[in-house]
Amino acid sequence: MLGPLGDIVVLDLSRALAGPHAAQMLGDLGARVIKVEHPDGGDESRGWGPPFVGPDEEISTYFLAANRNKQSIAVDLKSAEGKRLVERLVRQSDVLVENFRAGVLDRLGFPVARLHELNPRLVILSITGFGHDGPEGGRPGYDQIAQGEAGLMSLTGPSPDEPYRVGASVADLLAGIHGAYGVAAALYERERTGKGRVVRTSLLAAVTGVHSYHGTAWTVGGRVPGAGGNHHASIAPYGAFRCADGMVQIAAANDGQWRKVAALLGIDPDTPCYATNRDRFAHRDELIADMEKALSAHDRAHWLARLGEAGVPAGSIRTLDEVYSWEQTRSQGLVVEVEHPVLGTIELPGPPLRFDGLEGMKHTAPPALGQDGEAVLAWLDERER
Repeated sequence: MLGPLGDIVVLDLSRALAGPHAAQMLGDLGARVIKVEHPDGGDESRGWGPPFVGPDEEISTYFLAANRNKQSIAVDLKSAEGKRLVERLVRQSDVLVENFRAGVLDRLGFPVARLHELNPRLVILSITGFGHDGPEGGRPGYDQIAQGEAGLMSLTGPSPDEPYRVGASVADLLAGIHGAYGVAAALYERERTGKGRVVRTSLLAAVTGVHSYHGTAWTVGGRVPGAGGNHHASIAPYGAFRCADGMVQIAAANDGQWRKVAALLGIDPDTPCYATNRDRFAHRDELIADMEKALSAHDRAHWLARLGEAGVPAGSIRTLDEVYSWEQTRSQGLVVEVEHPVLGTIELPGPPLRFDGLEGMKHTAPPALGQDGEAVLAWLDERER
């Protein structure tokens, strides 16, 4: 496979979402990703659904989301034969990805020291729930638990009294993203040092790492942010507003954009309570009421057209079927077509990165459990000659 990481081999010992997502991102960049799964059922996300698809409805769409561009080999890591095979794979790999609970890989016989004894150039990505050390480092972590513990749920929902989880598994996905860019940095460093490094992240770290201005509101400003529904925590008007047939999103991030919005809606932009962002934010409920009163005169299509003509950032709120049928989504390579051995031609969400001058890669479908065992062993034999 062509790509920036076309000469890199990734040994994916992870399961569920955070680790597999990181490995998938590396595969999207051209790396050869060998996914090691237990012979009895494989990655547990193969059983997560509904929905399930296929002739017997045995294929989990959850698994399909995080395992494109990989080969699958079935290995029992607790068996002597399995350990020997993993040792061979470690010697031929550039990156190892794992998201076991802290200490599990050690108990399986593969502590960091042993892995680097086998391959000093190996970059190891370790993703845990709450970190590999510290007073709660051994805690198991799943996405929603981390969303709550890391404060994200307190920022999400209609009000501070009604915390909501984010609809996507953002703790897992962010941990995978952070892990993948950490691996890229470690591979670059290896070019200078000749040695691999351990890259560590966690669901806790991933969510805390994107607090951004919410974090500094507390650490610097001494204010604990809370949920604000569909409106921005610092800017007004910036959020979702009701019009005649639904909702439109409008983001006036500066006074110039506010004046354009005000002109369209017949609101005096110099009214003392609306003159500056600080004024507008302090009177946000009143501002929302005035804007929605004006917006109620027309439907979404009307307002989106007018706001677009005025150069004001605005948009609709799409369902996922609308997103994946949207020509703009498809033009950005965000939908890829692959050939699945059971499902035939299917479409998957595509990678979010593009590289100028590099043709789009031909992606492969997420593998059946153990389907590439013979091919991986043949490749391994060839590498060891």
